[in-house]
Amino acid sequence: MGIGFIKRRAQDLTAEKSLSRPGDAPGTLSVAPGSPRPTIQLLAYGPDEIIEKMILDPEEARDYLGVFPVVWLNVEGLGDTTLIARIGEVFGLHRLALEDITDKHQRAKVDYYADHLFFTSRMTTFNSVLETEQLSIFLGTGYVVTFQETPGDCFDPVRERLRMKRGRLRFCGPDYLAYALLDALVDNYFPVLERYGDLIETLEDEVVSRPSPRLIGKIHELKRDLHAIRRAVWPLREAINALLRDTSPRFTEETRLYLRDCYDHVVQLLEMSEAYRDVATSLMETYLSSVSNRMNEIMKVLTIISTIFIPLSFIASVYGMNFDNIPEFHWAFGYPFALSIMLAVALGLLYYFRRNGWLGPKNPRD
Repeated sequence: MGIGFIKRRAQDLTAEKSLSRPGDAPGTLSVAPGSPRPTIQLLAYGPDEIIEKMILDPEEARDYLGVFPVVWLNVEGLGDTTLIARIGEVFGLHRLALEDITDKHQRAKVDYYADHLFFTSRMTTFNSVLETEQLSIFLGTGYVVTFQETPGDCFDPVRERLRMKRGRLRFCGPDYLAYALLDALVDNYFPVLERYGDLIETLEDEVVSRPSPRLIGKIHELKRDLHAIRRAVWPLREAINALLRDTSPRFTEETRLYLRDCYDHVVQLLEMSEAYRDVATSLMETYLSSVSNRMNEIMKVLTIISTIFIPLSFIASVYGMNFDNIPEFHWAFGYPFALSIMLAVALGLLYYFRRNGWLGPKNPRD
């Protein structure tokens, strides 16, 4: 299947292991060695003003809470549990939710606490290989806090809308910002699935026209990636549906209308991933059929060649017995006569095979 496939599978299995030790107290924070150190971006805004800056101390965020209608704190990297705990203290985030941030094998879900809401899901990118990371969102009174495993995300369109004062973001509360982030997260799945759709079409052509053993590894890798996407999207649908059913004031009724559209997109993603998985499964069957058909064609050619040479071998063996009473043995034209018989037999068999369609269709237009 290839060294790259094996390495990626080993990394995924490592990522799926929980870092918490049996017996640890609830709310214990632990991160994997080598995790990037956090960088904090603060974005505070209202209808008339926006401030965007990088900060080192989470305490700086207190200067903006209550002053601006919305404060968005985006944390990229989870390599410092002390800093994560300090962010939790500034915004009053629950310790159990902070533990879920550092436990990177969480499935998409939504949890409700006394003064804030916690949402977590998987964020996907496709850079030659499928990459996923956990995204955690806290929604509270006047703020949204997001945590990502690594730098880089799909939220640049949201930031641009805030900077350029486009759309409704600057005029709405933190619940609409949380929706906009969820919508960007969901929409980012579509180009990823489209890349896999193109890959499936390419593999279909290769499986039919040029089947080779290397395609088996590609098909297995494709099925595995589509399974990973489905495993991320399926609980995401349940989590967004839970937000729609929520009766708390965290989301206004107007924002819930937009969440319905987000839910519809997730359902569409789920249908696409299921369809692609079915096609990927059928690719293996198509590959086996193509290989079998190719083997049948090879065996047919070899059988025809063997069938032609069987009577020729018989004629050659008869004239190779060297008995004196063979009529053509001492005849000057005996050798050309024997070759003529062999040629006539070979041509007669080829004509018979062609007439019966064993060498291809009788009519070249068929």
